[in-house]
Amino acid sequence: MTSTAELPLASPAPAAVCDCGVPTQGADPGVARSLAQTFKALGDPTRVQLLSIVAAADAGEACVCDLTGPVGLAQATVSHHLKILVDAGLLTREQRGRWSYYSVVDGALGEVFDSLVRVLDRR
Repeated sequence: MTSTAELPLASPAPAAVCDCGVPTQGADPGVARSLAQTFKALGDPTRVQLLSIVAAADAGEACVCDLTGPVGLAQATVSHHLKILVDAGLLTREQRGRWSYYSVVDGALGEVFDSLVRVLDRR
């Protein structure tokens, strides 16, 4: 009796080639990573709320001390969420004494939209 270890291995079948017109390459990996980071930052309702509060601020900026109340979270947690928004390029941070002030990066959301359109409209 021959064991399965002694049987010759079959050659893999050639990969089927699909000719249905679907592109074989998606978004540039760098663009995909950047968009994913932005969407990950916006994937949390608290961060969306913080971004909208900062965007609606009369002075065009908001102090972290003014952002804890509306979201009902501790200052350290709010600062963490704000850091993620800064790292994603949606907010800027300016330190003034012991307080941090945040403002929306001009055109950041438009750039995200434009990047997404370019990725999805690859005709």
